[in-house]
This record gives sequence, C-alpha cells and structure tokens, in this order.
Amino acid sequence: MLKFYRDAHIFFRFFDRKTDVVNVFLHGWGCDHTSFLFCRKYLKQSALFVDFPPFGKSSKGIKDWTIFTYASMIISLLSDLKIKKINLIGHSFGGRVAIILAALCKGEVEKLVLVDSAGLKPRRSFFFYMKIWAYKTRKKLGLDTSKYGSCDYLALGSDMRKIFSNIVNTHLDEFLPFIDAKTLVIFGENDKTTPLYMARKFKRKIKNSTLIVLKFAGHFCYIDRRLEFLELLKNFLE
Repeated sequence: MLKFYRDAHIFFRFFDRKTDVVNVFLHGWGCDHTSFLFCRKYLKQSALFVDFPPFGKSSKGIKDWTIFTYASMIISLLSDLKIKKINLIGHSFGGRVAIILAALCKGEVEKLVLVDSAGLKPRRSFFFYMKIWAYKTRKKLGLDTSKYGSCDYLALGSDMRKIFSNIVNTHLDEFLPFIDAKTLVIFGENDKTTPLYMARKFKRKIKNSTLIVLKFAGHFCYIDRRLEFLELLKNFLE
C-alpha cells in the first residue's frame, strides 16, 4: 500500500490481526521492509512494515529530509491507520527513528527493541580528525574530494548525501532519559558499525532496559543469528 507524505510516496504493508498492540518494524539504511519480514509469521500481534524513502518501493527523490522528518512520517502513517498502541523494532537507522518516537510518543509506545541501533554520538579517533582535515584542505584548494566519505555516503546522489550527512550528525543521546517504554537492546558482539560501547550506553541511559549481546554476530545480528533473535523478540513482545 502507498501513502503520500510531503514529497514522497511511502510504501507499507500492514498485517492486521486485530490485536491491541501493533509491532512496527523500522529497517536500516540501504535496506527495505523485507529485511524484517521473516518476523511476521513468528509473532502473533498485528505488524506494520515500512519502506523508508528512498529505499524499497517508496519514492526515490526526496529533498531536505531530516531524521525528524522520518519520525513524523511514521506518526502520520500510524494516525492514518488509526493505530494507537505500538511496539517499535528498529535496526540501525530505524533505531534512530524508534528512539525519537519512544521519547516523544510515550503514551503510544509500549515496548522498544533497538537492534544494532545507531543514534549516539560516536567516539572519534585522531585518524578520523586527520581525514576531516585532509578533506577540508583539498576542498579549499579545489582538489578532488569525490572519494572521501563512507561507502553509504559515496553511493548516494547529491540530495541524498545532504540528507545522510544531516542524519549521521544528529545525535540522540539526550533523548534516552525520556524513554519510559520497556526496552530490549540487542547487538552483535562483532558489530563494527555501531560498536558495543553504544549498546552499553543505551543500557545505561534508558531506565527500563535490558542488553543482550549475540555471539558471532555483526551489524546485522538479527540475520546472523535469526532463530535466537526471533526467540528473544517473541519472549519480549508477547
């Protein structure tokens, strides 16, 4: 199904099992709703899966979106579907959106699951700041800077690069103390994208939270350890 929001068509799938609480799955950057779709049959609650633009079947051309635009998009969709109570399951980028929703929509969010979630201010090494200095110097001198940036950044067009830069530089640490929902933090022990120190900070700053670290798993721990993840999710949500 499609919903129009701002300058984009939003693709979503809603599986309504007439339960009071709906599980809302929020995928990571560069993925789409299908990455979480295997959870649908395993859980008994109603489920909502969304493609964040420009991914999946949602619109490709968006401009000037921020992480708060994505959060507002989900709020608008929930309103249209008349969904009042939700559990949020967010991976990486989807975790950023889930953090905002859990902090600002306390009455609607029953439970929160952060899976290898992004959103915290990262620790930066001296090497990182040297790369920033080199980039700024080359740009000032009019030299080529096209190879500077992460793989995710380099794969994007100019409009999406601006959106991506805004998102990764918006840190949500201050939102964590305002989350009241019972929270499960699940991280892969070998996650290099969102390292374990971030998982520990989520556990420390979110009041009613539990941290589970999955062995032999990376940034996509819910895929690397699918059966274990499903069991954790089922026990926590149901």
